[in-house]
Amino acid sequence: MMKKLLLVIWMVPSMAFAQQLSDSLLIKQISDDVLINGKAYDLLRQLTKQIGGRLAGSPQFMKAVLWGQQAMKEMGADTVYIQQCMVPHWVRGGKDVATVVQIGSRKVNKSLSVTALGNSLGAKPGGITAPVLAVHDFAELEARKAEAKGKIVFFNYPFNPTYIIPGRAYGESGVYRRNGASIAAKYGAIGIIIRSLSGSTDNNAHTGVMAYNDSLPKIPAAALGLQDADSLFAWCQRMPVQLHLETHGHFLPDTIGYNVIGVLKGTEQPQQYITVGGHLDSWDEGEGAHDDGAGVVQTIEISRAFKAVGYRPKHSIHLVLFANEENGLRGGNEYARVAAMQTDQPIFALESDEGGFTPRGFGCSTSPEKLAMIRSWIPLLQPYGTDVIAAGGGGADIGPLARHFKIPACGLMPDNQRYFDIHHTKADVFEAVNKRELLLGAINMAGLVYLVDKYF
Repeated sequence: MMKKLLLVIWMVPSMAFAQQLSDSLLIKQISDDVLINGKAYDLLRQLTKQIGGRLAGSPQFMKAVLWGQQAMKEMGADTVYIQQCMVPHWVRGGKDVATVVQIGSRKVNKSLSVTALGNSLGAKPGGITAPVLAVHDFAELEARKAEAKGKIVFFNYPFNPTYIIPGRAYGESGVYRRNGASIAAKYGAIGIIIRSLSGSTDNNAHTGVMAYNDSLPKIPAAALGLQDADSLFAWCQRMPVQLHLETHGHFLPDTIGYNVIGVLKGTEQPQQYITVGGHLDSWDEGEGAHDDGAGVVQTIEISRAFKAVGYRPKHSIHLVLFANEENGLRGGNEYARVAAMQTDQPIFALESDEGGFTPRGFGCSTSPEKLAMIRSWIPLLQPYGTDVIAAGGGGADIGPLARHFKIPACGLMPDNQRYFDIHHTKADVFEAVNKRELLLGAINMAGLVYLVDKYF
């Protein structure tokens, strides 16, 4: 009896080691294939250079849907289909212009780097010209609210440079982009401009979604490049400044959009599925390469890599290119709504929507028990860049699904020190993406999906 017990005690760690070795070898096989044969970079070139920016509702977005279907089929999905949803159809409508026309008593004609905020409504025909009320934040506007009537309010809220994680600064300053127009309108302002949500050193203006309070006037809203924001704020501290602002944004009626969904059918539990995705839409200023072309092609690469190494998942895998993340989240909401009506059950969701930079790990919103399990896989993913699996995370598109089904939601965490330099700007182009970094992100995603499929 004692000999049998000792044999069992000896066998347990040996079995665990063999299992770890098997996992390690499979992930290494995936990695080698992706680094040698990976198609994500080539697909990204197609998406960005042949189609470009892909605002929801635009002809470019519809071209991207057709492209996504074809790419999914070519990269090995067992079935590919589209899921219809209605999306907002905001258009920029023309060239955005911001010009300083007077500083003190001196007439000038100084053009500024500017972009209208997404979902904002344009200025009246011919634009608006008004004095600038420059403030640091909402608190200062509140203290000076009596000065706001008839003015263009300028929120000059900078990224906090002491934050090691730039996303934290983005979250703080994002309230000025989203809510600034309505708060300023409450005090009689006729337009706003904000400091772009970035800590970059260039002068590119950053767009991004804003929202109106329907009970208040809907005034034009735009963002300035950082160099021009610094200059304008300095001028405003010394003397009165007059600004001319022209934007043309408006909404057309909601139109049809589509999620593109590829499926790898599970061999043992096909009725349970893992969702992996990125969003197919982008802003119109650049090519949507990092945001979120990278996530789109990394998602498709998982299918290609699994097929290439002969891995057949136990659970089904849904590879989803979501519609309308940027200015409405209609694709993610529709995907979750349809899933809630079906008998198949999701067990895990993963998203890539933080760019195609070097992977550092994942952020996961789940129970402590599931998080501990996922963290136990760090040694298997560490050779490819995953050093941390943080508590909290996921992604906007998978959020509705994860909340409804109460399943783990994880997001790829690339190094994001440079992400907000190009985010939502004309600089978000194919050339800004490094091939090796992009492929490494796909490897980590594929590795995590493999482990979830095997052990969940």
